[in-house]
Amino acid sequence: MYLAIGAGIAVLTGVGAGVGIGIATGRATEAIARQPEAASDIRSNLLLGSALAEATAIYGFVIGLAVIILK
Repeated sequence: MYLAIGAGIAVLTGVGAGVGIGIATGRATEAIARQPEAASDIRSNLLLGSALAEATAIYGFVIGLAVIILK
């Protein structure tokens, strides 16, 4: 039972990543609206940050699976 609770908590990293990516996307959209000439720089930084945030969500998912499978 405790393994399932631990796995569920590990998978919750996806929620944090989703919220973080949503906030970053909103702020990047506002920044592009204010400075359209800097759109390429803002977009590249946004994609890099989103990839890193998504990687943490995937790590949490893999840890959750490992906890359940490798009891």
